[in-house]
Amino acid sequence: MSRAFGGDLSTPCPCGGGAEGLTYAVCCAPLHRGERLAVTAEELMRSRYAAFATGDEDYLVRTWHPRTRPDRVGLDPATRWTGLTVLRTHGGGPDEPDGVVEFVARWTEPSAGAGSRRGELHEVSRFARRAGRWLYVDGEHR
Repeated sequence: MSRAFGGDLSTPCPCGGGAEGLTYAVCCAPLHRGERLAVTAEELMRSRYAAFATGDEDYLVRTWHPRTRPDRVGLDPATRWTGLTVLRTHGGGPDEPDGVVEFVARWTEPSAGAGSRRGELHEVSRFARRAGRWLYVDGEHR
């Protein structure tokens, strides 16, 4: 897990905990540990964001569609993911074959000067169900 997150299961989930504001222990940790699968495309996207925040590269690779998956993700340990906003979803329900989730993920990282550099990743992500599992296919950055 990343130093920024700290790995405390009782803290709020990095993904925002969905509408309920759940802790990491009951929100994304069970998905990361393989105890259950994401039910919707949005839940998978939120758990993938939490995997970036916690430094769980294995989960990111496992949940990436084999057709588009890189050999490794190569997370930068200096990047701290600081917030997620889901803008919209299309499809991606429990019984649907595919879905789209548009989101903005915020980050900070050390800069060459004093302080840190901040930024946002605005992406429209595509997801597909394969053998009953949601997988990330690809995304278009905005």
